[in-house]
Amino acid sequence: MTTRGSGDRPVLVVLAAGMAKRYGGCKPLAPLGLHGEAVIDLIAGDAVSAGFGDIVLVLGPQTGPAIRYHVGRCFPSTVEVAFTEQRVPLGTAHAVLCARKQVGDGAFAVVNADDVYGTPALALLAEQLAEGSEHAIVAYRLRDTIVADAPVTRGTCEVGLDGHLVRLVERRGVAPRPDGAFDVGDGLEPAVLPGDTPVSMNLWGFQPSIWPVLEAAVLGAHPTVTPDGTVPDPSALADQAEVLLPVVVGDMIATSNGDADESAVVRVLDGPGRCIGVTHADDLPVVRNELALMVAQGLRPEGPWDPAR
Repeated sequence: MTTRGSGDRPVLVVLAAGMAKRYGGCKPLAPLGLHGEAVIDLIAGDAVSAGFGDIVLVLGPQTGPAIRYHVGRCFPSTVEVAFTEQRVPLGTAHAVLCARKQVGDGAFAVVNADDVYGTPALALLAEQLAEGSEHAIVAYRLRDTIVADAPVTRGTCEVGLDGHLVRLVERRGVAPRPDGAFDVGDGLEPAVLPGDTPVSMNLWGFQPSIWPVLEAAVLGAHPTVTPDGTVPDPSALADQAEVLLPVVVGDMIATSNGDADESAVVRVLDGPGRCIGVTHADDLPVVRNELALMVAQGLRPEGPWDPAR
């Protein structure tokens, strides 16, 4: 199998199957753009401008029909889009595995459907995937990922001297302080994080060697799932434990024992600009204003499909 119809350009996998309980709606369709464009419009427009090829949307059974309808109405016909379904919510690693058939055997990136990463960061990742042979993650500065005062969760990245990811630690209850640092309310140390702490916003780049890793992790937890993520009989699942992508990648790094094998290392790229998204419904007007300001400053185009990009 080869990557679908976009030459050597990497595929973008957008994880859009989540239920967004904290937000209370379909976050991929949240109207964040200057003219009411949805989050997935902004993500797709930035990705195409950054050099990505086909876009694969991983959808859930409840919100999937609305997202399909939106894409059909709002995406340009020149953008190649494929859909796949995560029938049962078994975590983000499983969601990526559900896109295996659509991605094929080329390099690909994975993004959330509720974060706007910006063209510069996506272009950096696309270049890494096209020219390098390692997996990659784009790490932003913590202060460049916060838009409101409500506590959020962030994955802090420990980076080795060689630029590879050593460890990713999820920190909960992260909230800004007046001095520019951030309090963390999870009881772990350090209890305060500097604003320049590198954090993951789930902007990953993978080489094809990641597929057996994801397959082993998902099927290890759920033996009845097929290697392409299909759940033939949901009633046969022992439980619905989630297999999370950061955990799977972290385990892969830990078990490599410092091996120089490129199939088991993750290059950390410094994320340029800001990554902003919606966690709570109250974030919506704040994020809209932030994006409008970026447009006014010339940091973003007015529309996701602006021909002048």
